[in-house]
Amino acid sequence: MTRSPDPAPRGFLFEPPGYRVVCGIDEAGRGPLAGPVSAAAVVLPDDFPLGLLDDSKALSEKSRTVAFEAITSRAAWANAWAWPSEIDELNILGATMLAMRRAFLELAALPGVVPDIVIVDGTKTPDIPCSRRAMVKADAVVPAVMAASIVAKVTRDRLMERYDWLYPEYGYARHKGYPTAAHRAACRSLGPSPIQRMSFSYSRE
Repeated sequence: MTRSPDPAPRGFLFEPPGYRVVCGIDEAGRGPLAGPVSAAAVVLPDDFPLGLLDDSKALSEKSRTVAFEAITSRAAWANAWAWPSEIDELNILGATMLAMRRAFLELAALPGVVPDIVIVDGTKTPDIPCSRRAMVKADAVVPAVMAASIVAKVTRDRLMERYDWLYPEYGYARHKGYPTAAHRAACRSLGPSPIQRMSFSYSRE
């Protein structure tokens, strides 16, 4: 799986010079009060339709779903988690790095996937056996990181919707665990849910 240097539909897309196989890593779910943090690692093929991609937060739910289906059917990808207990134990940064490392190792175990470099959205990189670079706002300019941001978000959103089946009184299908007024009110009324991040201030007014 490789990425070509050909220009994409948007002229601002960035590919690190000198590297052919670029792995993008990004996360979703650092800010919620409940649920895991999700991390994805993606290597795009040469012929991937880059016009589908953007920072996941800039896409509509419908566009994210279309992009997600294209990525998961055509690219090399992996998604991994750090769970609420791990977030409480390590703090959210440490747990995010753990989820990113897990995603990369799952991707690297796939047949024929040998990244030359990993680009991580943000200011830090996980401890992984590959050349790596942290890049702020990479999810807006590096195609593989855009793809990773989409996979991480869609996968996490779908998991939180499943948690809503188990704990419907908390409204996870609506707010995905983020600190909305309704989520905080449910926690104050019912107490923390089984997937609450206990190190986060979930009951604050």
